[in-house]
Amino acid sequence: MRKFIFTILLVCVAVAASAQGVKVMNLWPKKAPNNNGDPRDTAKVWIYLPEAKKATGRAIVICPGGGYSGLAMSHEGHEWGKFFQNNGIAAFVLKYRMPHGRPEVPISDAEETIRMVRRNASTWHIKSNEIGIMGSSAGGHLASTIATQSTNQAKPNFQILFYPVITMMQGYTHQGSHDNFMGKGSKREEKKYSSDQQVTRTTPRAWIALSDDDTTVEPANGANYYIELYRHDVPASLHVYPDGGHGWGSNLGFKYHIEMIMELKAWLDSF
Repeated sequence: MRKFIFTILLVCVAVAASAQGVKVMNLWPKKAPNNNGDPRDTAKVWIYLPEAKKATGRAIVICPGGGYSGLAMSHEGHEWGKFFQNNGIAAFVLKYRMPHGRPEVPISDAEETIRMVRRNASTWHIKSNEIGIMGSSAGGHLASTIATQSTNQAKPNFQILFYPVITMMQGYTHQGSHDNFMGKGSKREEKKYSSDQQVTRTTPRAWIALSDDDTTVEPANGANYYIELYRHDVPASLHVYPDGGHGWGSNLGFKYHIEMIMELKAWLDSF
């Protein structure tokens, strides 16, 4: 009965969010930097703005996963956009370009999205110091890379990571993400793009969720990242669910979906 009621509530949420509308825009209206060799691959942003009277002033840029070879735009992107919109948080779902061995391609897309949000903060009822980044799987790697390495107007204020790829080091990395991001067989700059090795005391606070039985991206990725955040006195919250595997995102079929949503909302309300 509890799950049935919660499902009905989520349907109402989706209907309400749909009524509020969504806008889509090209991230680079002119020529995009860092050509990845595919002229058909363009970066786009879907904008989910809450009603002005419900706006909390907070915003989040969402990076879906897909192993840096594609994007799970629905359950790791748009459905989360509706969720945050309904909770008064402006959401920006990013279709970033695939790297094809050039890390700077998706990184430049994510950084420009954060800068774009800050440029329009007053118009969209957003506080410029309340802008976060979220990512799932390989999107979690992109989000954590931005959180640990980006600066100035491209630096987020908080991060949310679902079953993230964190390291590019052999043994723990997700090999497909590694090869697509850096180039197959490439070991150059593996440490640079291993987010657990880039944490500093200025890294933004984090919420991390994953499953203990994830055989796609080893749980050690997210766990090691949490440990480094702890070591550097960065506020962080780690949630390891007993099972669920990889890639559950916003799916209602995930056994711990209700608990996960409650824990995420509690964390967002904590600061």
